Amino acid sequence: MIKPYLQLTRPANIITAIADILAGMAIAQFTFGASPAYWLVLSTVGLYGGGVVMNDVFDAQLDAIERPERPIPSGKVPLRSAAFMGLSLLVLGVVSAVLFSTLSGVIALVVALLAILYDRYAKHSAVFGPLTMGFCRGGNLLLGISAVSPSLSEWGWLALVPIAYIGAITLISQDEVHGGKRRSLYIAASLYTTVHAIQFLVAVNEGNGTMALLLIVLHALMVGRPLWNAFQNPIGPNIGKAVKAGVLSLIVMNAAWCIAFGNWPVALGVLLLLPLSILLARIFAVT
Repeated sequence: MIKPYLQLTRPANIITAIADILAGMAIAQFTFGASPAYWLVLSTVGLYGGGVVMNDVFDAQLDAIERPERPIPSGKVPLRSAAFMGLSLLVLGVVSAVLFSTLSGVIALVVALLAILYDRYAKHSAVFGPLTMGFCRGGNLLLGISAVSPSLSEWGWLALVPIAYIGAITLISQDEVHGGKRRSLYIAASLYTTVHAIQFLVAVNEGNGTMALLLIVLHALMVGRPLWNAFQNPIGPNIGKAVKAGVLSLIVMNAAWCIAFGNWPVALGVLLLLPLSILLARIFAVT
């Protein structure tokens, strides 16, 4: 009875959202233990979980044709129950952020509205879909950085990196069901390369380039291999594997941010989320 509801929230993906928050806090030089950081972690759980649940709510009719095994079209989760669950999670995400700070609450509210905008309208556009989803993930990183509000003015621009990265993944995922176009894969590869270059340059500027490079290369390998396979044969299953790798490896990218800003303990903690996310991905769908 519980598993179909959990399936709607994409548990493996939620772990990557938590990694965003921890990376944002590391960027902001947040002192863990100094204030209730768990509110921001709970916030991203609600925002991400609510966003993906509402995605399936709005896609119920299409999924009945293309993916009838999903919880809503299969009848395991009633549509009204799913809608109530999704909206409740989004409210939880905003309220939890407000309990940390007003600024964090405003950021969370914007992310929640962007998630609804993507789910209902933007995802049907080849341009605005990837951009809107990217803004959601960029906002999630900003939510972590807001743990030390003055840091937003200095490092808020780093939200452009997850915007580009998630935009690439979302662009690829648009062809997951019916097979892909190599043009989309080339664009995604270019965006991935840009993300890695920016991370390395920031790490060098912070004096941590050498060690950060190890994780950046690891991340490049994790996303590069399935993307190359999709290049060779852009069929649905290969596209799906490239999307899955892009999502799960976000944890490594976030760990690289932590090391880039010299926070080794948090980097290790973020990396330890990877096996958990991979395990959950074997039980619950990522896309």
